[in-house]
Amino acid sequence: MRKLSPKARRIIKGILIALPFFLYAILVVQERAFAQNFDIPRITIEPGGGEEDIPLGLQILFLLTILSLAPSILIMMTSFTRIIIVLSLVRNALGTQQLPPNSVLIGLALFLTFFVMAPVARDINDNALQPYLAGDIQLQDGLKISEARIRDFLYKQTRRKDLTLMINLAKIEKPKTKDDVPTYVLIPSFVISELKTAFQMGFVIYIPFLIIDMVVASTLMSMGMLFLPPILISLPFKVLLFVMTDGWHLIVGSLVSSFN
Repeated sequence: MRKLSPKARRIIKGILIALPFFLYAILVVQERAFAQNFDIPRITIEPGGGEEDIPLGLQILFLLTILSLAPSILIMMTSFTRIIIVLSLVRNALGTQQLPPNSVLIGLALFLTFFVMAPVARDINDNALQPYLAGDIQLQDGLKISEARIRDFLYKQTRRKDLTLMINLAKIEKPKTKDDVPTYVLIPSFVISELKTAFQMGFVIYIPFLIIDMVVASTLMSMGMLFLPPILISLPFKVLLFVMTDGWHLIVGSLVSSFN
């Protein structure tokens, strides 16, 4: 083992001597800091008679709650679920692994969601948000109008079979009209219908690529190339087929048209 030089020994000895004083100084500073009296502002919540009397703290809490639920609202109450599932199945059918990357697929799905939901958002803005900002309607009326517009979109995309399932599971009376269906029953019914529709579209997309894989695998086996992965040969043909048929144009057009 190599011995330390006299200079290094003096440095280590100085550090060991100064360390206790350094720790003592830290403890003294912390004790003085905790000993000080800090004035904490008092927050009081008092019942009010109207919207103007709602404390600012409650408004901020409500806003933060809405922001935390925004991703769930975007995914479960819009067209995002169907679009992202179909795009993911297209990538798996091509066999390109991580191409296009997840960021590209999610970005495309978001912008397509904004495109599909634009009429609903425009209707809510014209009939609920702008009248409320102008003072023509109350907040509760604006929320009811917005909920009605969203419920109309959900109803158009929900299968009757899925809606009946959730009504039976909720153990509520059979609604006479669509307005009698609670929103907490309508949302899961819509999600189930979206999942089924997305997988149906994905199955149809898979068929031509599956045929190419089978043809390539059969050809390689007949030629005795058992150790050559078929994916290496079929991938260029699948990409060529997808490009020649303008696949992204067809898929995006079918996705958007499926919500009309």
